[in-house]
Amino acid sequence: MTRSPHNPALTAYAWLTALATLILICFGGLVTSHGAGLAVPDWPNSYGYNMFAFPLSQWLFVDNEFAGNGIFYEHSHRLVASGVGLMTVLLAVWLWFKEPRRWMRVLGICAVLAVIAQGVLGGLRVTLLSNTLGWIHGAVAQSFLCLVVTIALCRTRRWQDLATRPAGEGRAVKVALVTSISLIFLQLVLGAAMRHRHAGLAVPDFPLAYGEWWPATDATAITRYNRLRLEERAANDLEALDIHLHMAHRLNALLVLAAVTTTVTLILRREPGKGPRRGASIWLALVFVQAGLGIWTVWSNKAADIATAHVAVGSTVLALGVALALIAFRRYAPGRIDMSADVSAGAARPSGPLPA
Repeated sequence: MTRSPHNPALTAYAWLTALATLILICFGGLVTSHGAGLAVPDWPNSYGYNMFAFPLSQWLFVDNEFAGNGIFYEHSHRLVASGVGLMTVLLAVWLWFKEPRRWMRVLGICAVLAVIAQGVLGGLRVTLLSNTLGWIHGAVAQSFLCLVVTIALCRTRRWQDLATRPAGEGRAVKVALVTSISLIFLQLVLGAAMRHRHAGLAVPDFPLAYGEWWPATDATAITRYNRLRLEERAANDLEALDIHLHMAHRLNALLVLAAVTTTVTLILRREPGKGPRRGASIWLALVFVQAGLGIWTVWSNKAADIATAHVAVGSTVLALGVALALIAFRRYAPGRIDMSADVSAGAARPSGPLPA
């Protein structure tokens, strides 16, 4: 295993790609929040035009005024996605020529394959009118963000220079981090499934659910719920699955809160580095912000800006959790040579590839 030579431009570009991916996820959130997933009904073209030649007068400005309609959100999402795809290809090429670690070059290739697959999923979701492909598209987006964050973090000097500790000391922290990340990812998948089934308001009250702690889902109850939704001009009828998804999302949110709180407590007690401790504290704070946004989404009748913020913070929580896990698994990796001793003793920092 080799150490990567310092290349701040490549590292910064990797972080920029991660940020662009998060922005893309926000645009995807805007699309679903505004119900604009099918506002442009064809793909890869846009109303018969080449995507990149679609007239501004048909999506950005209408009658010399900002459109702000479904076509704007969906077409903007496609353009941003194309930009992220190009950035990912450039990142992979840069890694291929400048990154000596073979596994990092492989990650770059995986990122290109993932972004291509993600684009195809998005297009098929439109052409096949498939809600299932919609939530799979959302889940793959979160995985792709984590992959790019992994590339960016592993490019940093701080990650490469992490001082090691005995592997046994970090076992509990690593297990807790993996558990928390798994629950967070499950939460995001449940959220994506809810959004694409238009079940974000399947239960319109909080903390109760139709006035109960757990709502009934028999045929009579579903009929009553749909009657209430009809009075409120809801667009679609509910099924029992929508109620189950919504309540599972709420229940899993409690598990996420408990798991992340436990994990952060372990990190603060056992982690000597200020960076991971600070990151863990921010992580916990963001989880509580995310819970608040989820509640606010229900209370606001799923206002588009609140729902989109809920998506964005959820993605950030997942990415930060993955970063903390990468740090923990490197610090407590069995058999890794501790390079910090020479640095602390005043030895010159190596400038080229050396054994890790």
